[in-house]
Amino acid sequence: MADHKSVEGEKHLVAAALHMLRALGAHKNLEDDCRKLLMDLDIKLSAMTITSDNKGGGGLSDIENWMNSLEMKVNSWVLDNSFVLNCSIEEASEYFEVVEQVLGLADNLASFPFNDDSKKKELLRRAHTVLHFAMVKLEEEFSHVLFKNRQFLETEKGNVSICLCEDVIVEEDAEEEEESSASQEFIIDLVRPNVMPVLNCIVNLMFASRYDQECTIAFVRNRRVALAEVLFRLDMERTSIEEVGKMDWPRLDQMIKRWIQSLKTFVRLYLASEKQLCDQVFEEFESAKLNCFIEISKSSMWQVLDFVEAVCIGSIQPEKLFRILDMYEVLTDLIPNIDALFSDEARYSFQMQYREAITRLGSCVKRTFMKFENAVRWDPSTNPFAQGGIHHLTKYVMNYIKFVLEYEDTLNLLLQEDEMTVASPSMMIPIREQDEDTSDSVSPLAHHLRLVISSLESNLHLKASLYKDISLRHLFLMNNIHYMVQKIKGSDLRIIFGDPWLRRQIGKFQNQAREYEGATWGSILDLLRSEPGARSAVSKKIIRERFRSFILAFEEVYKSQTGWLIPDLQLRDELQISVSSKVIQVYRTFLERHYDKLEPASYFGKRIKYNTEDLVNYLLELFEGSPKSLH
Repeated sequence: MADHKSVEGEKHLVAAALHMLRALGAHKNLEDDCRKLLMDLDIKLSAMTITSDNKGGGGLSDIENWMNSLEMKVNSWVLDNSFVLNCSIEEASEYFEVVEQVLGLADNLASFPFNDDSKKKELLRRAHTVLHFAMVKLEEEFSHVLFKNRQFLETEKGNVSICLCEDVIVEEDAEEEEESSASQEFIIDLVRPNVMPVLNCIVNLMFASRYDQECTIAFVRNRRVALAEVLFRLDMERTSIEEVGKMDWPRLDQMIKRWIQSLKTFVRLYLASEKQLCDQVFEEFESAKLNCFIEISKSSMWQVLDFVEAVCIGSIQPEKLFRILDMYEVLTDLIPNIDALFSDEARYSFQMQYREAITRLGSCVKRTFMKFENAVRWDPSTNPFAQGGIHHLTKYVMNYIKFVLEYEDTLNLLLQEDEMTVASPSMMIPIREQDEDTSDSVSPLAHHLRLVISSLESNLHLKASLYKDISLRHLFLMNNIHYMVQKIKGSDLRIIFGDPWLRRQIGKFQNQAREYEGATWGSILDLLRSEPGARSAVSKKIIRERFRSFILAFEEVYKSQTGWLIPDLQLRDELQISVSSKVIQVYRTFLERHYDKLEPASYFGKRIKYNTEDLVNYLLELFEGSPKSLH
């Protein structure tokens, strides 16, 4: 009898404590931690009530009533198609309290020695069933809150915008050249911050209920959808190796340009923000943070590496070099970001794959550069270049190596890592002279650029041989070597090639100018110089014949060489002046010595067709690319 009174007393005491706790819990001004503490005490005291019932032999009516109440609340939410968590922790608190009570009841029931009491086992089964439905609903609410409150990054040329799924909430103007540096420090909230307490509560409840796998799967699934939208907005669409292989270069070029800009934004801004979101949502669950971030980001990063692979195994063309270098440099620049994002030891495999992609790009750069060298060496020609001007190949090569210099540091590194050699002796590039400055101090890039110029010169000599006129061969070589010198002399390439090399090249085109003068004017001027025997022995007939031959030869040169072209005005002036001084000097001397034999009084119009001033004017019309005639 005394024991019965003791049990009854304990029950009344526990009931009073429960009443006080629930009254306090209903107070709206309680902090979250206090509210949770009261809930825990509520569950423990309820468990004591159940224990007391067992000791006193009483029924399970109280726990059944409590279970019925919790089950009704959970079912009402589960059957309601609408979402009950509207982003406010206050609005969600009642739902969370019910779920916590179901969880506490299930845990306490599981800890009791029920023996073979089927009634108690049924209560435990019902508690687990209610908890399961509560978790299913909670998972749906979790996905809904994530989706409804997501923010995505939208980048456009000249500005960076952060958008909600409904509208734009932030927009900052930015200069295009500052986008890269801004992206390094700019991290955004991918989910609106005001819903983070709700998400944290859901995560804590699901993990405490051992539904952590369902929670992380829902999170990863939701964020992958958001990631796909970001990739779409960044124009980083998935492209197969076959599709890349079939693309023409202009289209692929534009795709790579977009890919490079988008990748910087994606890694430095978006992935960094995604990692922050994982940290915020899962807080103390370190393993979940890392695993979720990896699962969310790995498909996109494999997509990045697949595109690199597709570009590397495509056809090797010299025009692709600069875009491949851009890809190499951006991946290299992003190594610190990648290491920071995937710093866990378990991510070592991915980091290795990332670096292998960089290595493949480096090999592709070297193969492409070698392709360029060989293309310069063996560029075919079947017809001589019109007017002896600057060949398209010369312009292309000089413009190409000018752009190559923008990647000097990268190319020096790559070319030094694996010194390239020509495949076979038949493809060896001849070096015409030993450079006094070709020592170990010459950079790998400088060495290869000199090989390119040497290849170009060799090819130009082959193209020059297509001209039947030897004079035009020399003019063509003079024009092209002079063009190379000017392009190198007037740019940073001068540092690469050095002044000794430039002096030798200047000597080459000056020598071609002298060779032209000799080939064109040597035999013509000899007509006026040659005087076999004494002056008095030269007959008037011979003098007149030589003079007539000179005039005819001069007119023929004028007719052909006014159609030849020296594009550089200064070089044209210098050659015109040089030719004029030599021709006029010989012509004037001839007239002074043989003027009387030409009988100008009787044959002025026929014998002395051009005076010295006429010749000077005509010589100054050479090399303008417009054929003229004196007839």
